[in-house]
Amino acid sequence: MRARGAQVTDIVVLVVAADDGVMPQTKEAVDHARAAKVPIVVAINKMDKPDGNPDKVKKDLSEYGLIPEKWGGTTLFAEVSAKQKIGIKELLELILLQAEVLELKVNPDKPARGTIIEAKLDKGRGPVATVLVQEGTLKLGDPFLAGAHHGRVRIMLDDRGQRVEQAEPSTPVEVVGFEDVPGAGETFIVVSEERVARQISLYRQGKEREKELSKLSKVSLEELYDQIKKGEVKELNVVIKADVQGSIEAVKEALRKLSTDAVKVNVIHDAVGGITETDVNLAAASNAIIIGFNVRAVPKAQVLAEEEKVDIRNYSIIYDAVEDIKKALEGLLEPTYKEHLLGRAQVIQ
Repeated sequence: MRARGAQVTDIVVLVVAADDGVMPQTKEAVDHARAAKVPIVVAINKMDKPDGNPDKVKKDLSEYGLIPEKWGGTTLFAEVSAKQKIGIKELLELILLQAEVLELKVNPDKPARGTIIEAKLDKGRGPVATVLVQEGTLKLGDPFLAGAHHGRVRIMLDDRGQRVEQAEPSTPVEVVGFEDVPGAGETFIVVSEERVARQISLYRQGKEREKELSKLSKVSLEELYDQIKKGEVKELNVVIKADVQGSIEAVKEALRKLSTDAVKVNVIHDAVGGITETDVNLAAASNAIIIGFNVRAVPKAQVLAEEEKVDIRNYSIIYDAVEDIKKALEGLLEPTYKEHLLGRAQVIQ
């Protein structure tokens, strides 16, 4: 998420708490900003706290090359308190100053182009995505293409949840009108006609399907270690379903790091939403396990998983999922308690 954020922005505001100082995630954010070649403005927050030490923060950051202007460096620093609303004006002035130095300009009089920041499946509105408009002006009714998905802008909401008719450059909006949930980080492009968007979308979906099928070769976590020892498993295929796109990326990244010489953890499919029959069929065909993060399997998918003996694991904490996979790879996994549904009821009144 930090890497994606650094790629789509022009100026990074690095927020560091005056009382906590530089943390591992601070260094990670600095590294991502540098990799994206984006200038950094530092905001030292929580200046209202008595144990705040801004000088220590500046000293620690100077070790990473972020030297304040007052100390002879080039990095802009602002001391703020979000709670007391102190120093916010000065921070905004520093951002404007940096923007002037960089001569940041964009043309609003052209078809919009931007990036998908986050995407999810909303129960009432269907697929919804947060789009950061980077060029042009996005208007209601515009046909668009985002990765392998297309749609038409039906509703736009600003950061306060208010409906808007158009979004100019550097404006984030929540867009309703996608035919399916796009991937976070995908490029969002307004096209001339919906027909064109649909054709490109179908072509890209076909390419993605081919790519997924090429990865296909039933395994459960309990049996995984035995199969690794016998040499039957060289890859652990995983299907990830989650509530939001950002969670998928975090789970994927965490699982990729678990690959060993004996077995490679391979994510063959990921998507936002509940676990469906399609996911179970894919897992059954590719000898994969399914990880559900903050989502559940629909009743038919649950029944099909039991018939096909597909292992579905539900988690709400990423570390639990990672720990389970790690223990399975090391042969240390303890027995788990499984949920057997005896029936479902719906309260209609």
